[in-house]
Amino acid sequence: MNPIALVVAVGFAVMGIGALVRPALIWAPFGVEPTTPESRSEIRAVYGGFGLALAALLVLTNDSAALRDGVLVAVAVSLFGMAAGRLVSALLEPRTLLRSPGFFLVLEIGVAALTLAAR
Repeated sequence: MNPIALVVAVGFAVMGIGALVRPALIWAPFGVEPTTPESRSEIRAVYGGFGLALAALLVLTNDSAALRDGVLVAVAVSLFGMAAGRLVSALLEPRTLLRSPGFFLVLEIGVAALTLAAR
């Protein structure tokens, strides 16, 4: 397996498992506490299920060049989309980049670029 794709897959798997097991960890860096079953369900679905699905997709399509390139591009575009949302938020509320959102912005751009490089 391509080592970069493997690292990205592991990252998504860790996020996914963390969200399923301890949903509060996902939102804690942003000062949000999921206090209702509905909020924890949302974290488990969006961060847990999505993260594990992307990890599985990256691993399962690695042996097929035709699928692998498309999956890597889709994952990179998803990460760039997250970063774009953070940039829009920063335009509206600039101080957010001084905290966790700034760290995740850099992380998302970096992982997206690495994912594209894995093609």
